[in-house]
Amino acid sequence: MRERTLGKLAVGEVGLGCMGMSDFYGQTDDAESTATIGRAIEVGVTLFDTADMYGPHTNEVLLGKAIADSRDDVVVATKFGIVRDPADPSVRRIDGTPDYVRAACDASLQRLGIDTIDLYYQHRVDPTVPIEETVGAMSELVAAGKVRHLGLSEASAATIRRAHAVHPIAAVQTEYSLWSRDVEAEVLPVLKELGIGLVAYSPLGRGFLTGKYTSLEAFDPGDVRGEGQFWPRFTAEGIAANMSLVQRLQAVAADKGCTPGQLAIAWVLAQWEGIVAIPGTKRRKYLEENVAAADLELSPTDLAGIGAAVPADEVVGARYGEMGMRSVNL
Repeated sequence: MRERTLGKLAVGEVGLGCMGMSDFYGQTDDAESTATIGRAIEVGVTLFDTADMYGPHTNEVLLGKAIADSRDDVVVATKFGIVRDPADPSVRRIDGTPDYVRAACDASLQRLGIDTIDLYYQHRVDPTVPIEETVGAMSELVAAGKVRHLGLSEASAATIRRAHAVHPIAAVQTEYSLWSRDVEAEVLPVLKELGIGLVAYSPLGRGFLTGKYTSLEAFDPGDVRGEGQFWPRFTAEGIAANMSLVQRLQAVAADKGCTPGQLAIAWVLAQWEGIVAIPGTKRRKYLEENVAAADLELSPTDLAGIGAAVPADEVVGARYGEMGMRSVNL
């Protein structure tokens, strides 16, 4: 797989988001998830993305065990900052205090079974703690050899500038896809200016752009996408309103001889050479489909056709519900 750079960190241009293997997207299957991680390594994926709040905690354990025999071949990215209530995991708070940064890092290292985290993100910016204090504590982890590179997630252009002035930021992770393009106005220009990479999570629009989810009945039991509380686009009304976008994307993909999901990932990668996509899946068959998107060559005519099929201003619904949008620092 071709490589791209996040700051000074080289990774394959398509990584693997591991969240759904342990949380949020219905029934889990650790054996298949472990096999999917192994297959990802075989086909050249190097960047594996997790977080302490996925599970919570169990996704880091799963990933750590799966990569134990391939540690030198992979880049492990994890995150801290979203703290879930053990009594009710749907309740959460954000913590960016230096003491929490240090404790969270040590806990993640133990769960992952590794000595150094390759890319450590602040999962959400804590509005009660100056970013300089949080990144200052993160930089101490680099000096101590516990972390190699630093990242932020869902951070504003102004926050990125302030953080980067304290310690180089290698990557900013944010939702980016044909139907979530908030970063294009202010964040992406700053990343290009400062030499910071963009890690695009949910490049498939949380699976919607694949065309698989045509109604609430299409979701497995326990899949929060089918509940509508986190993502308004996945209400019955949101799905119905946005299906025409997917149908147009399917038509373009048919002409191109690929799946709509592959087209969506290739579109993200084509926006800038500093972007790495991390589509998530817990199944080998979808992993291989997603990775193959890196081989798609899109001409200016192709890109224009894709953009016309899914205009950003025609997407119905916010990308998060009220609670989720409050935590987005954009």
